[in-house]
Formats: sequence, C-alpha cells, structure tokens
Amino acid sequence: MSAYLRKRGRLTRGQARALAERGPDVMLPLAAGPIDFAAAFGRSAPLGLEIGFGSGQALLDWAESAPDWNLLGIEVYEPGIGSLLKGMTERELTNIRVLSEDAAEVLASAIAPGTLREVRIFFPDPWPKKRHHKRRLINEAFAALLAERMCPGARLRLATDWQEYAEQMLVVLNAEAAFSNDAGDGYAPRFEGRNITRFEARGQRLGHQVWDLCFTRR
Repeated sequence: MSAYLRKRGRLTRGQARALAERGPDVMLPLAAGPIDFAAAFGRSAPLGLEIGFGSGQALLDWAESAPDWNLLGIEVYEPGIGSLLKGMTERELTNIRVLSEDAAEVLASAIAPGTLREVRIFFPDPWPKKRHHKRRLINEAFAALLAERMCPGARLRLATDWQEYAEQMLVVLNAEAAFSNDAGDGYAPRFEGRNITRFEARGQRLGHQVWDLCFTRR
C-alpha cells in the first residue's frame, strides 16, 4: 500500500491502524487503463470525485449524505488518508475509494471519458507566490481534462479562501466552452451540501472570505 502514498507525515495511532485495516479494501492502484469502478465498489452507481480531500471531513459528509453514490477521493497526504479511513470506520461508510496519485494523472489514465457525475475541489493549494502559480491545479489544460471526464449535466463545485486564485479559476472555467457557469459569469452561493470544515471554520475566525464556484458540464 505504501507505493500509493506520495507525501508522508506523522500518523496518529488511529490513522495508522485505519490505513492498515481499511487501506487494502479502500485504496486503489493506478493502472494502465480506466478503472472498472463498478467492480471496485461492488455495484453500479453515480460516480462523484473529490480532489484533494485533506483530512476527509467534506468527503465523509458527502458519502454519508449520498449512500447511493460511489465516491472517489484523491489525496497524496498520508495522515489525511488515514483520517478519512478512520472516519469511514467510525461512520460505517463503505461508498468511498481512494487514489493517492497526482490528480491530472488519475483523470488522464484512470477515469474514462463521460464517467463523472460530480467533481468537488475545495480549498486547493493557492500557491500564492507568483513564481509558483504554474503549480496551481486549475488551469486551461486541467479544465479541459475535467470536462472530458464529466458526463453532460455533471456539476463541478469549487471553493477557495484566496481571492486572487478565485479570480483565476473564474476566468479559466468561464473560458472553457464545455462548462456553463451556474451563476452567470460570477461566483456561486455556497451550496447546502458543503458543510463547514475545521479548516474553513479556522479561516472564518481569522476573517477569511470564501468564494464558491459552480459549473455544469454542457
């Protein structure tokens, strides 16, 4: 299982136990071709994706509120994956699978075109220094790749507390012809399914504003 984990960190005992006990059933390898998600989940169901799920709080909430969905999470931080797996055990959830790989690689090789019914990207790394902007996840090429992997009518939901990144995401996604902005040309209201995570609550205490975006695959 360690081959799938790209960024290590200090694990709590609970996280380490969850990785050992749940990891073999939940972690998916990156294969040469698209994953058979019906086989991976043991059922056919709408497929949702969260990219960069952090400690997993939002993904756990999504899985609990949508038991009839299959949910895939992408994360490269080992303690975060451990927290997610621990939460799955505590909440008795079975409808999540995890890939610990680069998100662009997963979309390009592991997910067939027109497969995803919803994609969520909450608080991606803003890479605030100008010389690091090229590392940001949301760019023209990534937007086009996302659109290819989403089915018509699928939703793309994003949130950030970094205004300049919010502005960039808005420009990039408004320019992608395959997407329609649910809020006209601007930002979307926060949707009911996005619960406030500990990360966001801490930002609110510090006075951080949050910008939400929502797009539909044409």
